Amino acid sequence: MLTDPEPRPEVMFGARTVTEWQVGGPIRWQGEWEGRVFEDKGEVLVVDPPRRPVVTHWSPLGGRPDEPDAYHELAFLLEPADGGTRVELTQDNNPTPEAAEHSRAMWASMLEGVRALSEAG
Repeated sequence: MLTDPEPRPEVMFGARTVTEWQVGGPIRWQGEWEGRVFEDKGEVLVVDPPRRPVVTHWSPLGGRPDEPDAYHELAFLLEPADGGTRVELTQDNNPTPEAAEHSRAMWASMLEGVRALSEAG
């Protein structure tokens, strides 16, 4: 679900994921958020199916310039837990505590969508 290229409103805010999932290769998320078309981008850092994709990420909606120090790392960890799967997501390089809290809320919303979609089968 997290690596599926087809857009789902519940995952990555409805963006289409475009990548070949090769370490060092590009990754792009293309979509629309709150009426604004966007294309986030990054690089695939780790591919360890099915438990650990790690990518860099930059979004023009974040307001920071497209420069190396504006990218952050998204690390997903999927582990079996209580008959299901526990998903952990970490993000680094938040410029301010407010930006970190905004990201936390956005990712929590996205992960809730993943949970709901998974439970719906």
